[in-house]
Amino acid sequence: MKSPEITSSPHENGSARRQKLSDRITVSLRQDFLSGQVEIGQKLPTETQLAENFEVSRTVVREAIATLVADGLLETRQGAGMFVLRHQAGTQTTSRSTDQSGNISHALNVLEVRIALEMESAALAATRRSASQEAQIQERFFEFEYLLKQGQPTGAADFAFHRAIAEATNNAFYVEVLDSLGSRTIPCDVTSPYATEDVLSFAYQAGLQREHLAILNAISAGDAAAARDAMRAHLAAAQERYRQRLHEKRSRYLSDQKD
Repeated sequence: MKSPEITSSPHENGSARRQKLSDRITVSLRQDFLSGQVEIGQKLPTETQLAENFEVSRTVVREAIATLVADGLLETRQGAGMFVLRHQAGTQTTSRSTDQSGNISHALNVLEVRIALEMESAALAATRRSASQEAQIQERFFEFEYLLKQGQPTGAADFAFHRAIAEATNNAFYVEVLDSLGSRTIPCDVTSPYATEDVLSFAYQAGLQREHLAILNAISAGDAAAARDAMRAHLAAAQERYRQRLHEKRSRYLSDQKD
C-alpha cells in the first residue's frame, strides 16, 4: 500500500482538506483491493501505520476506513484489527442483499432490525463508554454536521456515528452486526438504492442531526434510559418518514386515476 500523491490548495480550510485526503485514501485502498494487492480476509495495517504510510493524521484514516466499512468492503474486529471482506461493492450474493427490488419495504426491514439492536446499544454506551469513545461519538456527530453544511453526502458520517455508539458498548457483536449491514444501514444516503430527492434535502438531514444530538446528549449524561428512548425515537421517526412516502405515492396514484 503506497501513499497516493496528495496535493491541496493553500486556501482550503482544515476540514475541507481533511475530507479531500480521506476521499483519496479511500480510492487508493479500493484500488489495492481490486488489484489483488490486498486479498479478501487479509488484515490491514493499524490506523497508526496507515497514517504513517499515507502521511496524514489518524483522523483522516478513520474517515476513509468508515467509508469502506459502510460500503461493506472492510470490517473491524475489536481487539483484532481491520479485515477485507470483499473487493467490490455489489458483489455479495447472500440472501440479505440479493433482493433490492423492494426499496422502501427493504429499508423498513433494515430499520426494524436496527431498532432492536441500537436501542440497547445506546443504553450500554451511556454506561460503559470510555472518555475517548465518548469523544469519538461527538467527533462523528460534528463530521455529519460539517458535511451537511457543505452539501456533501452524509451517509458515511451517519454510519460512523452509529458505529461509534456500538463500539462504546465494548461488546464487539454490536459492531459486527452493524458492519454486516454495511451501506444498507443508512437508507437515505446518496449511494443507497432507497435515496430520493426528498430524503436527501437539507431539512430532512438537519432533522436527523437534531435526533442525533438527543442521542449524544443522553450518552454523554450517562443516562441509559434516555439514550434508549432517544435512539428509539430516531429510528422510529425514520420508519414513519418512509411509511409517509408510501402513503404519498399511493395518494398521487389515486389522484391520477381520477383525472
